[in-house]
Amino acid sequence: MVNTNIKFKKKQAEAKKKQKTFEVKEVKLRPGIEDHDYGVKLKSIQRFLSEGDKVKITLRFKGREMAYHQRGMDVLKKLESQIEPVAKIEQVPTLEGKHMIMVIAPR
Repeated sequence: MVNTNIKFKKKQAEAKKKQKTFEVKEVKLRPGIEDHDYGVKLKSIQRFLSEGDKVKITLRFKGREMAYHQRGMDVLKKLESQIEPVAKIEQVPTLEGKHMIMVIAPR
């Protein structure tokens, strides 16, 4: 009885060793983001992806920005085209209330 318990624990430890763990990092953007700020966010996204983490990109709309969803979609499409070589889109941009959310994962 004791011998099977030890074997079971060894199998669990072995399985845990082979698991790949990752975090989901979040980067928040706005539709009217300036070029330099966009570049800083892009570098941090690329760093997260190179570390093997998934990235959740949240684009937040405030006030009258809600009337211009296309601006937010343009920002996310631009981002998507620039990170295409190093990442794959896990969740396409979706509008949830005042937030547009996209999830990307490393290739």
